[in-house]
Amino acid sequence: MTDVQRNKAVAGPVIVVWALLVAAFWYLDHYGPIKLAVIGVMLAPVFFIIYLMLSYKGPKQSKLYGLEYLTAKLPAVKKAKGHVQFKYKLLWTALVVVLYFALTNIYVYGLNIKSSVDVFASFRAIFAGAEGSLMDLGIGPIVTASIVMQLFAGAKIFNIDLQNSDDKAMYQGMQKLLVIIMIFVEAIPQAFGYLVPDTALVNSLASLAPGYGHFLAETIIVGQLFFGSYLVFLMDELVSKYGIGSGISLFIAAGVSQQLITGTINWLPSTLGTALSLSNPPAGAIPKLLYVVMNAGNPALGGGVGYLSGQGLTQIMFQEPNPMIALLGTVLIFFIVAFFQSSKIELPIAHERVRGARGRYPLQLFYASNIPVILATAVLANVSMWTLLFWSSPVLSHVPLLGHNVLLGSYLTPSAASALNVSSSTPTAGLAFYLSQPNGLVGWLFPIMQPSAYQTVLFGHTSWEMAIHILVFVGFMAIMSVIFAKFWIETTNMGAGAVAKQIMSSGMQIPGFRRDPRVIERVLQKYIPVITVFSGAVVGLLAAGADLIGTVGDTSGTGLLLAVGIVIQFYEAIGREQMMEMHPIIRQFFTGG
Repeated sequence: MTDVQRNKAVAGPVIVVWALLVAAFWYLDHYGPIKLAVIGVMLAPVFFIIYLMLSYKGPKQSKLYGLEYLTAKLPAVKKAKGHVQFKYKLLWTALVVVLYFALTNIYVYGLNIKSSVDVFASFRAIFAGAEGSLMDLGIGPIVTASIVMQLFAGAKIFNIDLQNSDDKAMYQGMQKLLVIIMIFVEAIPQAFGYLVPDTALVNSLASLAPGYGHFLAETIIVGQLFFGSYLVFLMDELVSKYGIGSGISLFIAAGVSQQLITGTINWLPSTLGTALSLSNPPAGAIPKLLYVVMNAGNPALGGGVGYLSGQGLTQIMFQEPNPMIALLGTVLIFFIVAFFQSSKIELPIAHERVRGARGRYPLQLFYASNIPVILATAVLANVSMWTLLFWSSPVLSHVPLLGHNVLLGSYLTPSAASALNVSSSTPTAGLAFYLSQPNGLVGWLFPIMQPSAYQTVLFGHTSWEMAIHILVFVGFMAIMSVIFAKFWIETTNMGAGAVAKQIMSSGMQIPGFRRDPRVIERVLQKYIPVITVFSGAVVGLLAAGADLIGTVGDTSGTGLLLAVGIVIQFYEAIGREQMMEMHPIIRQFFTGG
C-alpha cells in the first residue's frame, strides 16, 4: 500500500465529513462522549476506505485500485488448484447445507426474541435467514453488496472493464469488502433499534460499566450478527469453489423447502397451546382439510349442519394459515417454472478438428436464472428496512426530510399492531406500502372486493389505492428484474462476447460461419440480449404472480419461485458435473479452459 501514489490532500475533506457525521449523532440523539467515541471508531474504517479510493493516483484508470492491497488481505476461500472430483463436490455441498441448518438454530446470545421486531419478516424466505439466530441477516448483506456493485459498474462510476481479468479481480475484491460494510450497515441499525437485549445481560454489563449496559449489550449482538453473516459469505464461496452450484441459492432452497413441507403437512394446532377445534384446526394445509371435513358436523368442536358448505369451505380454501388455494397455487407455480426452466434455444455447434462431432449450445429462456428476482426483492427488503428505521429509530427518525416522513412509509406502534394482529414492521402508507409484498388473495383481492370487511389489511386505504399498490408492486418486480438481468449477464461473463470466447476456446464453432470470435459474437447478439430481457421480465412477473396467489408455509411466492428454479438448476448442475467426470474435453468445454 505504501508503493501506491496518493493525493494526500484528500484526507482533509474526508476527515471533515467523518467529524460532521459523528456530530450528527450527538445533535440527533445527544449521545455522550463514550458513545460518540465508539461510533467514531466504527465509522472510521468506512472513511478510511473512501480515502484510499479517492486518493489513488496510480497508472490504473479505476479508483478501485486504491484498495488493491486491502482487498488482497481479506479472508477468503482459496480456489482449488486442480479439478475437484464430483463425489467431493457433493460432500462439500451437503456439509455446508447441514452447517447452515445448524446455524439457523443457534440463537444470538443475550437477545430477547419475544420483545424484538423482525425487520425482515416478509423477506425471510428470500434472505435465507432465521429470526434471532446467527443467520438473522441471512444473505441480505451479500445480495445488497452485489446490487450496489452492479449499479456502480453499470453506471460506469468505477470505470472498470469486466472483460479484463485484472479489473474483474479488483471488482470481486471490492465486492467482498462491501459485504463486510453491508453487514454492519444492516446489523447496527437493527441492534440499536429493534433487536432488544435481554435484561439479565444488560444488568450484568451495567454493573461493570454503569450507564452503558444497554449500549454494550447491543454491541455484543452486532458482533454476533457479523460473525454469522460473514460465515454465510465464506460458506457461499466454499460451495462456489468446491461444491455444486451457488451457496446463496442452496440456502434459499433449503429454507423454503423446510417451510413448504411444514406448511403442507403440519398437524399441530394453528394456535399452539390450545386444543384442536374447528376454530383452531391443524396448521398444515392437508391436515387442516382432513380435520375440517371429518369434524364439520361435530357441535362439540364448533361444527354443525351446513358448516362444511359454508364457513368450513371458506376456512379450507381461503382462511390463513395455509389454505388450499395456497397449496394449489404452489403446485401451479411449480409446473410453470419447471416449463420455462426447461425451455431453451439451441444453437448448432461443431468441433473444429473432429469431423462429424456436432452438438448444440443451449440458451435457456431463463438465461439470467433467478438472480435478478433475488436482487429485486433485496431492494424491496432494504426499502422496508430503511423506511421503518427512518420512521421509528430513535436517531434516524429525527433526520430532516427523511425522518418520520409519511411519504416514505408509516408504521403502527407495537401496541396498535398487536391489537390488529399484524407485525409492527408492516407498512401502512407511503412508498413502503405501495412496494410491500402481498401474501395471497386475502392480502389484496378480498380487500378490493369487500373493503369494509378487510380494514385490518387496507389500513384505511380504498379499493382503488390497493389496486394501485398491486400494479406498482408487479411493475417494480418486472422492471427491476430486467435491469438486474442485464447487469448480471455482463458481470458474470454470460454476455455475447464472453460466450463467443468460451465457444472458441473449447475448439467449437457455429457451422456456416467463419471461426472468428467477432463473427460468433454477432450471431449470439441476435439471441442473448433478447432472451436476457425476456427472462428478467418473466421471472419478475412470475415472482409477483406467486406472491399474489400465495403459497403454503411462511414462505412468500417469490421464495417458492426461487426454490423451484434452484432445485431444477441444481439437478442440471449435477448432470454437468457428472459429464465433466467422463472426459477432459467435455470439462474444457464447460469451463472454457
